Amino acid sequence: MKRIKDDLDRTIKKILKEDPSFKEELNKAERAWNIAFQIIDLREKAGLTQRQLADLVGTKQSNIARLESADYTGYTLKTLEKVTRALKSRLEIRIVPAGTRSLAHQ
Repeated sequence: MKRIKDDLDRTIKKILKEDPSFKEELNKAERAWNIAFQIIDLREKAGLTQRQLADLVGTKQSNIARLESADYTGYTLKTLEKVTRALKSRLEIRIVPAGTRSLAHQ
């Protein structure tokens, strides 16, 4: 597994050198993955199914599945607030200067 990760890291570094615009797409994908994985983690820790969470939020199970998809980026602040409230969590949003590493990277 470590070898695969190392190979992936090398490939990403190579692509970043060849195409600097790839970095923004990579960052966008990483943010989406982070949101999806956090929702999944909190839901599972709460012992809830997607349908149960959907009922608490007042939406359909398919909408929760979409939020938990790592390639989905169409969520709204209102939706994320409803989901985090249903999961007895809080939503934090930070605005930082460009070029600043996020807490997730530290």
